[in-house]
Amino acid sequence: MAHEYRLISADGHVVEPPDMWTKYLPARFHDRAPRLVKDPKGGDAWELAPGAPPMPIGLVTNAGPYGKRYEELEWYGSTYETIMKGAFSGKERLEEQDFDGVDAEVLFPSQRTMAAFMAQEDDDYHLAGLEAYNTWMHDELMAADPDRLIGLAQMPGVDVATAIKWLRDAKAAGYKGVIISAYPSGNADLSRDDDAFFEVAEAEQMPVHIHSGLRQAGKRKKSGSGQRAAVEAGKPPGLAQMGGAVGDASQFMSKFIYSGLFDRFPGLQMVAVECGAGWIPHFLEHMDDHYWRNRTWVGSELKMLPSEYFRRNWKATFIREPFAVAVRHWIGVDNLMWSSDYPHHRHDWPYSRRVVEESMAGVPEAERRRMVCDNAHELYRLG
Repeated sequence: MAHEYRLISADGHVVEPPDMWTKYLPARFHDRAPRLVKDPKGGDAWELAPGAPPMPIGLVTNAGPYGKRYEELEWYGSTYETIMKGAFSGKERLEEQDFDGVDAEVLFPSQRTMAAFMAQEDDDYHLAGLEAYNTWMHDELMAADPDRLIGLAQMPGVDVATAIKWLRDAKAAGYKGVIISAYPSGNADLSRDDDAFFEVAEAEQMPVHIHSGLRQAGKRKKSGSGQRAAVEAGKPPGLAQMGGAVGDASQFMSKFIYSGLFDRFPGLQMVAVECGAGWIPHFLEHMDDHYWRNRTWVGSELKMLPSEYFRRNWKATFIREPFAVAVRHWIGVDNLMWSSDYPHHRHDWPYSRRVVEESMAGVPEAERRRMVCDNAHELYRLG
């Protein structure tokens, strides 16, 4: 039976269930696997590596049933018994979607946990951790309804051949797209070494997602990087980190565009996730001006304006951004995808429909529908 889609969130998250690592990581890694411990206020937390500070779950889960006021938010004290179960259970996630009026979500992993595995310098452990997550996502959470729970497969950062195999395996398994947190080649910067991966992504029609940034690029080649990432994950971030560094997105997006990647692979689709969107008109204007003034002396061989590559090859998610909606024509209505970020603390569950109506007041229905449903529906080829 085909689903009727009216509201699709292009960015939601999960947290790993309490038994995930013991269940899906090979036994030989259990002595250094993430371990459930207590935070300073008795809440549940993950010790991502032996001796690392506990990583609390408070701000990345919904305390429910109606969340908390901003003034009541805190990292510590939440447990798997007190949070909404949709953070790690597909069946309950569908019920929470129904209550919010959301018809489908594109799902991303716990960013801190993935960062710890992405930084692991041990190839085998790096791959085992990512495979454990992808297997759980596919076999358990998505299995409740893969047409509404649209999980994305996390790609490794070992070498391009491994990344290609993983992408093809993800496609065969039914995933609708993949996430990169580092360059597929494992290099510290984008290069032609990555082309083979993007060629396959284009051929397989698998959108490539970058959530917030590519901060893991090159990290695995530094001794002790895995332990450092686990320690950092256990330190609650400050306002600067929680404020959202949209500048990171302009850097990686311009790098991809200026590199000529989209001339080589014109059908490649990429998504900038949780980077905001209201800044994009200035970004496009700046790129085009920079290109015109410098294209000759730098020997640029781009076939189109930078802004044209953005509008053909990129989409950007946004959460609660009335300004982005107001300047949507400068961005491209076809390039914007609304998201709730549920169950992270930026969400407005269970009032997503109200927030959409408020932020899109006066927007023609066809444009509104593209941003809250149709763009995602088409990108992920939903039934």
